[in-house]
Amino acid sequence: MHVFIGVAFLAIIASLALAFFYLMRDKGTSNKTVNALTLRVGLSIALLAFVLFANYMGWIHSTGFRP
Repeated sequence: MHVFIGVAFLAIIASLALAFFYLMRDKGTSNKTVNALTLRVGLSIALLAFVLFANYMGWIHSTGFRP
């Protein structure tokens, strides 16, 4: 479970880096930056939904905040 969440987080970071690369390279002449950022938002929403579902199903447990 932790591996899947870590891989999804790395995919989100890679998509953000790809968007930055396209932003610097294309200078706004194509939609590649927008598509990469759309993918990042979609991956973030999917990861959040999966974590909430996994918590609901009991696959993961929240520990709460302990100072």
